[in-house]
Amino acid sequence: MPQGQIVRAVSGFYYVRTAEGEWQCRARGVFKKRKQSPLVGDVVTVEPTEPGQGVVTAIASRSSELVRPPIANVEQAVVVASMREPGVQLELLDRFLVHAEREHLRVIICLTKGDLVEEATEVDKIAAVYDPAGYPVLVTSVHTGQGITELASQLAERLSVFAGQSGVGKSSLLNAILPEAELATGEVSRKLGRGRHTTRQVEILALPEGGQVADTPGFSQLSFQQMEETALGECFPEMSVRASHCKFRGCLHHNEPQCAVQEAVERGEIDAGRYRHYLQFLDEIRQQRRY
Repeated sequence: MPQGQIVRAVSGFYYVRTAEGEWQCRARGVFKKRKQSPLVGDVVTVEPTEPGQGVVTAIASRSSELVRPPIANVEQAVVVASMREPGVQLELLDRFLVHAEREHLRVIICLTKGDLVEEATEVDKIAAVYDPAGYPVLVTSVHTGQGITELASQLAERLSVFAGQSGVGKSSLLNAILPEAELATGEVSRKLGRGRHTTRQVEILALPEGGQVADTPGFSQLSFQQMEETALGECFPEMSVRASHCKFRGCLHHNEPQCAVQEAVERGEIDAGRYRHYLQFLDEIRQQRRY
């Protein structure tokens, strides 16, 4: 039976790209009994029912799985935020970074609409926040072409997911990298300060260089369900590397004495805003465990 990759899912149909072409498939009812759903990015086995149509009968094991956006087997996350309209929301950015780290994804922070920024120091301040964590920060503009070639080179030979708040320019970026995709884009609402959803489902697009990218709907928040308190610090790289120097094993870097992370924050080696977000997320995890 043919094997392939689910490249998009619409209204209960899964579109599977195989060596024989693309198949429109339903999923077997057994998946529902197992409380399992096929995801875009899954490698699956298809049982043909008629020409061009079939049934997904098996799902291969996943190397990674994201909830929002829902996609499997991603290797790299391009976390997109815009410098203007809407402006960068670091708390939201940090939420996605936690989830990317949890799935052991390579991460690129991409700042769009660089042509709207007059002062280079704005970008420098953001880069200073994430340099200690080891995250590369790339500034782009679809109007001037800034950073587009560099971003495209980072996508080769990987399955990358583009994710970010609505209106930050994910689809515009993908159109600049892959013009033939002709993805729909929308303007940012001046009243609400956020974009309209122009991407309705997750879809994997093939790149000429051999890589793949996933266009996804914008997201507004990511929760930390099923995450343990002790796992959160591991998702902040600049904290994780210092954890072994804390006095207590399993230190939560909150009120514990002789905490290497808190000492690094006081010395300015870890960004204070990132640390505040860590404490906020830690409190959310504790609150969720109570209910």
